[in-house]
Amino acid sequence: VQLMESGGGSVQAGGSLRLSCVASGYTYSGRGRCMGWFRQAPGKEREGVASICDPDTTNYAEAVKGRFSISRDNDKNTLYLQMDSLNPEDTATYYCAATLGRVLSDAALRPTMMKYWGEGILVTISS
Repeated sequence: VQLMESGGGSVQAGGSLRLSCVASGYTYSGRGRCMGWFRQAPGKEREGVASICDPDTTNYAEAVKGRFSISRDNDKNTLYLQMDSLNPEDTATYYCAATLGRVLSDAALRPTMMKYWGEGILVTISS
């Protein structure tokens, strides 16, 4: 399984970015699996940002509710994270992750529930 993120970069506060994650060797549909986006800022622990569990149950961290949106294109085997109204506190390395098996959607924001990880991509928001 390989997960590859793209779409990171630097934007000013109030701007938007869309992250993409292409999953190779991973079947999402029909198995109760979850995929998610996580982030880690310097000196902080990795935290869950948003998750989506088969077929389409989503969860968001409180800090991003109403600003971020997670989605998935099964035909393209790609996970997305649309990030709007970005602020400097969103600056972090963002990781795409996926579970091995079925995970309850309420638990899908926990990094320990994820089996597969991308290498991460940097998002920098300037004030």
